[in-house]
Amino acid sequence: MATTTSSPPLASPPFSSSSSRRFLPSPRRRLPRLRVHAGSSLKEWGDFEDAVRSRDLPRALRFLQSVDSATPEAAEELSVNGAVARVGVPVPPGRDWEVLDACIDADDMRLVGRAYQFLSDRGVLASFGKCKNIVLEGPREVTPTVLKEMTGLEAIKLAPKKWGLSGNSSYVLIGFLGGVSYLLTQGVDLRPNLAAVLGLVTADAMFLGGTCVAQISCFWPPYKRRILVHEAGHLLTAYLMGCPIRGVILDPFVALRMGIQGQAGTQFWDEKMEKELAEGHLSSTAFDRYCMILFAGIAAEALVYGEAEGGENDENLFRSLCILLDPPLSVAQMANRARWSVMQSYNLLKWHKKAHRAAVKALESGHSLSTVIRRIEEAISSDR
Repeated sequence: MATTTSSPPLASPPFSSSSSRRFLPSPRRRLPRLRVHAGSSLKEWGDFEDAVRSRDLPRALRFLQSVDSATPEAAEELSVNGAVARVGVPVPPGRDWEVLDACIDADDMRLVGRAYQFLSDRGVLASFGKCKNIVLEGPREVTPTVLKEMTGLEAIKLAPKKWGLSGNSSYVLIGFLGGVSYLLTQGVDLRPNLAAVLGLVTADAMFLGGTCVAQISCFWPPYKRRILVHEAGHLLTAYLMGCPIRGVILDPFVALRMGIQGQAGTQFWDEKMEKELAEGHLSSTAFDRYCMILFAGIAAEALVYGEAEGGENDENLFRSLCILLDPPLSVAQMANRARWSVMQSYNLLKWHKKAHRAAVKALESGHSLSTVIRRIEEAISSDR
């Protein structure tokens, strides 16, 4: 069950306002003035907020670890006639979640992993890694027939569409070409302008990975919504499989700056896979877990829309990894492994459909990563 930190209840006052007065009051004495020696807790939490705003993950994580190990936590000092007492100051509820927002600029993914592990140990990320054991050694034979039986969709519906010529986009292309033909028949020569536009599009595709076209497409609400559905699929699957998420990038130009060309992207880290690759081998479980996350965007689109359009770059990354295996997978083996991965991701997202919708809605509202993950935890908790 998902839990969030909350402020402990305030202690009852030592005297009640309803105390009986059966005795005559004693002569008034001046009570000693309580001098509060305010500690540095408020200042330190201000430093924590500053670390999160500046995306300084090491500093934010060090503060949380120091507060977690303090005895008592974030205490203040009270002085009465020279006597000093320490009173626990409640930690602001939900504040520790914010450390996830500092992960986006972290260069060391191990540090990102430690942030997730820290919150998991505190019981904050109750569902993080809850499905990591569903990937087991065993056969991976998934024919198109089996895929349809398990998902209700033809294999072609779970394949990315090339150049986006699917669904309504084909009608848009036909309308565009028809409009150009009409203008040409009216004596409006658009060929020089069309040549310039095609040249710019080609340059964008070659040197910027299609970033400019992707940025313009983001202004079209249906396209933007599909991107959110796609990325939420990656995010939720990685989270359930126990892979720390560095961040979700929805702006194509920000994605380009971070090395994700021409599209949005979700950056996650698989410690086991990285360790195995460094040792020169890759187990089937690590590879399959990675492939499930990689194909989760395609599976999410198919789950919501009945077919997938995006994910071509995910497929290309999958193929490049298959070639690096020793021995490399054949074309038939690649197709079988892809069907198995997308089927597993599809079913995982179907089981957690409410959490996926919550992630899409949070991303659509522009919330930070910590808020998106909180919405996921709340949705999973409400289903129990």
